[in-house]
Amino acid sequence: MSKVIVVGGGASGMMAAIAAASCNHEVILIEKNEKLGKKIYITGKGRCNLTNACDRDTFFRNIVHHDKFLYSAYHAFNNDSIIQLLEEEGIRVKTERGHRVFPLSDHASDVTKALEKRLNKLHVKILVSHSVQKLIVCENTIKGVILTNHQKIDSDAVIIATGGLSYPSTGSTGDGLKFAESLGIKLTKTYPALVPIETEESFVSSLQGLSLRNVGITIQSSTKTIYTDFGEMLFTHFGVSGPIILSASSYLNGYLPASLSIDLKPALDLQQLDERLLREFNQNSNKQINKIIGKIVPIHLGILILDLCHINKDRLIHSITREERQLLVKTIKSFKLTLTKTRSYNEAIITQGGIAVEEVNPSTMASKKISGLYFAGEVLDVDALTGGFNLQIAWSTGYLAGLSIGKKNGK
Repeated sequence: MSKVIVVGGGASGMMAAIAAASCNHEVILIEKNEKLGKKIYITGKGRCNLTNACDRDTFFRNIVHHDKFLYSAYHAFNNDSIIQLLEEEGIRVKTERGHRVFPLSDHASDVTKALEKRLNKLHVKILVSHSVQKLIVCENTIKGVILTNHQKIDSDAVIIATGGLSYPSTGSTGDGLKFAESLGIKLTKTYPALVPIETEESFVSSLQGLSLRNVGITIQSSTKTIYTDFGEMLFTHFGVSGPIILSASSYLNGYLPASLSIDLKPALDLQQLDERLLREFNQNSNKQINKIIGKIVPIHLGILILDLCHINKDRLIHSITREERQLLVKTIKSFKLTLTKTRSYNEAIITQGGIAVEEVNPSTMASKKISGLYFAGEVLDVDALTGGFNLQIAWSTGYLAGLSIGKKNGK
């Protein structure tokens, strides 16, 4: 039996502690917040989208960076595994649109309570409101940790599960990245990801709160198409957000500024939309254009499009030329904005980048440089799209790290 310290009491840390304790190790879980799972409480808008009930291939298609690195972790503990664990602790789950899995109660706190219940059953020692200041390493072997109160805790293994930089109010302030860097472990550049995006055009503020469903987006740099998608998006006072925008943000780092084209009527091609608009014009020829534009697109957006096309909203429809009508059609099919930058880590769901995957053994989550040191969760340079995939990464990597303690060389 080894003595194991897990640093970080979030999703990956709790799972790492559960796995290690299940292998009969003596486990200490250290969390700097006053309670465990603080970030879990805000996931899924407080409902906790705890995983995605998709098949294996779909799961890996939703990994943005380094999917192959996760093969062993996912095999060790997949989406069925987390559902089974929670159900064993009395948490019933439900599957919603897009195979997103939530606790039946819609309370994220139930997920954390279930994990705490399992930790207590396994006699994991939990230290909340304690921060690790430094890792103790001797001859490239982990020996324990030193807390900020100068307390020294010896151990045979340490699992770093401190999260990334997103939502720093939950305690994700990059501690694990600093520990790794101090030991000469390579980091990749970090970015906010799954995050709203600012636009150059100030007029978007007039659309604040407008949600669009079933629209298509295409994002292009000066040299190539970066991202395309279909679904829901939202206008904000600073730019754009919503599911397809958040997903797009994970592909944009290094490419901003970029051009966003929104197809407001993706079910119709240019000719079909022109015919639709012409029918409306013919049936309402003596009305003002602002009286019928709302039949095509949301009225506030329609008025803005008229302005961008230099068509007075009070113009009578019969006075609008064919060229002006076709310009309206083109603008509706390609409503353009300039994306300038992502919002900060305060609004980012996850962190992109972190500990380079080449520094970590994917079969065990063990450091290749420091014996007895393991990494799990968002601290790693692995990320996915929305829909429960990032929490599944946390469960899977945390479980594999805890399971691997004591294996030969940890590798």
